[in-house]
Amino acid sequence: MAKQIFINLPVKDLQKSVDFYSALGFTNNPQFSDDTGKCMVWSENIFVMLLTHDKFSGFASKPVADSRSQLSALFSLAVESPDEMNRIMSSGLNAGGTEPVEMRDHGFMEERTIEDFDGHTWEIFFMDMSKFPSEK
Repeated sequence: MAKQIFINLPVKDLQKSVDFYSALGFTNNPQFSDDTGKCMVWSENIFVMLLTHDKFSGFASKPVADSRSQLSALFSLAVESPDEMNRIMSSGLNAGGTEPVEMRDHGFMEERTIEDFDGHTWEIFFMDMSKFPSEK
């Protein structure tokens, strides 16, 4: 089996979250989805499991945090161009996401931030390694 990553996120409104992540470009894998959780696919090896709070709590030994008021993680998705980054952001914002900070340009990397309905924070970024500062 290939190395893969499954990010599990607790969500309050499963369908609203599926619609949001679909707008970002994720697709649903019905094979690993039911009424309590949806498997959203970013790539061959990257998956986001959207789980109702009850379902998520069944896997956790701590209370579910309120990610709308506290940040526990930043998730980052690399894309192939600034245009793709901007298209994904526009789609996500149109689907109800929020952009808590302005776009940042680090010279070799441009990044934008979007939050879903539950406050889960995603960095969408494009990196141009030819502009990466070299050691002198």
